[in-house]
Amino acid sequence: MTSEQQQVILRIKQLLMQSQYQLVISSCNEILAAKTAGTDHILIKSLQLPVELTPALEKESLYLKAVACRMHGEHTTAIASLNLLIEQFPDYGRAHQELGYCLLKTDQKKAAYCFYQATQFNPALLSSWLQLESVYNADRQQQALTLCRQQITFLKALPKPVLGATDLMYEGQLHKADQVCRQFLQEQPHHPEAMMLLAEIGVQLKAYSDAEFLLESCVTLYPDNDKAAMAYQTLLAKLGKFPQAVKIAEQRLAKAPDSFSVKVGLAHALVGVGDLHRATDIYQRLLNDNSDRPAIWVALGHALKAKGDTKEAVTAYETAIEHAGDFGDAYWSLANTKTYKFTPALLAQMAAQVSKSSISLEDKIHICFALGRGYEDRGDAELSFHYYQLGNSLKKRTLQFDIRRTESALQAQKSAFAKKDFNKASGCQATDPIFIVGLPRAGSTLLEQILASHSKVDGTMELHDVLGIASSLSQHATPYPMNVTSLSDEILLQLGEKYLSQTQAYRQQAPFFIDKMPNNFIHIGLIKKILPNAKIIDARRNPMDCCFSGYKQLFGEGQEFSYSLSDIGRYYNAYKDLMEHWHKVLPGEILTVHHEDVLDDLEGEVKRILAFCGLEFEEACLAFHKTKRVIKTPSSEQVRQPLYKTGLGQWRPFNSFLTELKQELRVKE
Repeated sequence: MTSEQQQVILRIKQLLMQSQYQLVISSCNEILAAKTAGTDHILIKSLQLPVELTPALEKESLYLKAVACRMHGEHTTAIASLNLLIEQFPDYGRAHQELGYCLLKTDQKKAAYCFYQATQFNPALLSSWLQLESVYNADRQQQALTLCRQQITFLKALPKPVLGATDLMYEGQLHKADQVCRQFLQEQPHHPEAMMLLAEIGVQLKAYSDAEFLLESCVTLYPDNDKAAMAYQTLLAKLGKFPQAVKIAEQRLAKAPDSFSVKVGLAHALVGVGDLHRATDIYQRLLNDNSDRPAIWVALGHALKAKGDTKEAVTAYETAIEHAGDFGDAYWSLANTKTYKFTPALLAQMAAQVSKSSISLEDKIHICFALGRGYEDRGDAELSFHYYQLGNSLKKRTLQFDIRRTESALQAQKSAFAKKDFNKASGCQATDPIFIVGLPRAGSTLLEQILASHSKVDGTMELHDVLGIASSLSQHATPYPMNVTSLSDEILLQLGEKYLSQTQAYRQQAPFFIDKMPNNFIHIGLIKKILPNAKIIDARRNPMDCCFSGYKQLFGEGQEFSYSLSDIGRYYNAYKDLMEHWHKVLPGEILTVHHEDVLDDLEGEVKRILAFCGLEFEEACLAFHKTKRVIKTPSSEQVRQPLYKTGLGQWRPFNSFLTELKQELRVKE
C-alpha cells in the first residue's frame, strides 16, 4: 500500500476503535462504490482524505466494513461483505475468522469451519485457535485438540512483535512484516523464531541470499533446533541445492532416526539429486508402516514418474485418491502425466469434490486444472475452459503478482547491458555449460533430451544457481542488474567458478552439461559476463500454443505470470523483446530453435544444434526417446516417445475463449 492508502486505513481503524461504526461503514462504502464506478482516485468525503483505488485498498475496505457491521449488529450485511471478500481473496485468513464470528450465534458448526479455514491460511490467528480449542474439547476430538493446544502454546510464547510480524506475513503485508521483524532483531539479534521468520519473509520477497544466510546462521547458533534445520533444508531444496539438502537431512536423521517428517524430508532431497532408488525405498517403507498416507503416495508417484515408471506412478496416484477422495494433488498428478485419461465416473467424482463447500482452496485449484485436462481430452472445450479458467482465477487471487513489475525488470536488463559491455577475455573461460532458456512449455525439455542423448553431454535439471547469483548481486549498493558491468574481472571469474562448483554435484563424467532453467533468459547478460564461452539455446514455440499451454499448467512454484491470459501474453511480449535485445548485443552467441522446425526436420535441427554447441553428430540424438535418465518436468512422458505433432494448434478448439490472449499477442484469427 502507498502511504496515502495506509493513512486512510489507519484512520478507518481508529474510527472502528472509537465505536464510530456508521462512519466506518460509510467511508468503506465510498471506496467500494468508487471501485464499482471504475474510478481510479477519489476524495473520501466522510474522512476528507484523497486516495488511489487498488485491490489492496478494496480488500481492507470490505474487511473493515464487515467488522463494523457485525459490531453494529448488522450481521446480514457483514456476511454479504465477507462472502464477496472471500470470493475475491479466498486465502485471506482474517476474512474467514470474521465470518466465523458472524456465524457463532446462528450456525456454530459452520462457524467452526470458518475458524479452521482461517488457521489454514493464517496460522498466526490466535483467536481462531482459541475458538477451535473450545470446539475440539466439546466434541472430544483428542488428536485435533492436542495439535490445537500445541499451536496455542507456541503462539502465546512468541514475543508480541514476532507474532505481529507473522500475522502480517500471512496476510500478505510482506514489507511491513519485514520491517517489524528487523526492528525486533536489532534488540534481540539471535532470537531463533525471529531469524526463521525473517528468512521466510525473505523467501516470499525472493531475497533468497538473505534467507539462506539467516537460516545457515540459525542452524549454526542452534544446532539442536530441528525446526531451523528443517527450514534450512527446505530452502536449500527450493534453491535447487539438493546435495546440501541431503546433507542436512542426514544430519537430522542421525539425531531423530525414527522421525517420520525427517525421513520424508530426506526422501524429497534424494529425489532432487536423482537418487530415486533410495528415495522410493524410503517412501515404500513409510507406506508399509501405514498405507493411509496420501501425500506419500503422491511423492512416491513423482519419484517413479521421474524414473520413467509411469504405470507404477499412476498406480501410486490412484492409491492416494482411494485414501483421500478430496486430495487435489493426486488428481492433478494424474493429469500432469499428459497421457492419463480420466473416466467419466472419475470426472464426475472430481466435479463433485470441487462443488463441496468444505474442500480446501489448494485442493480445489488442483482439481480444477485436472478437470480442465480431463474434459479437453474428451473434446469438450467449453467445459474444459470453464475449469481451466476457474483454477487459474483462484490461483491468481492467492498471488501478489503484478505483470508491470516483471515488465520493468526485463526492461532493466536491456538498460543494463550494451554491446560494448561484453568481453570474452573476462570471466570464467570454461566451455562446459549449455543453457536452454525460454518460456515454460516451449519445447525446452525436448531439446534437453536430444542433447542429453549425446555421449559428451550430461542432462541435469532446472538449476537455480544463476538465479541465486543474481539474487546475491541484488544486495549491493547499486542493485542487480545495473551493477554487473562494473564488476571486476576477478569477481566475474569467481562468480563463474562458483556456478561451476555449485552445479558439479548434478553432473556425471561428460565434458558438457545442460542447465534447463527457462527463466535464465532474463539473466543472459549475467551469464555471458561470468561464463563468456557458455552456449545459450533459446527454445521457441508458436506464441498461442506456448502461452495457452502455460495457462493450462499448474506449476509447482514460480511462473506466476501464467495464471492470467493477459499476463501471459504480456510476459511473452516482454520475453520476445528482451531476446531481440540479447541478439543485438551478443550477435551469434544465442541459437534460437523453433519447436515446429524440430518437428518438421528433426535431423536437420539436431545437426544445427550440435554444430552450435561444438559437438559431433551422434545418431543417439535422433533416438532421444530411448535415452534413460531422470526427468522431473511436466513433459517427462512426452519426451520418452517419438516425435508427434498433436501438440500443434491445441489452442484452436478454445479460440472463442482466448480473445484476451490474442489481443495481447496481436493474433488476428
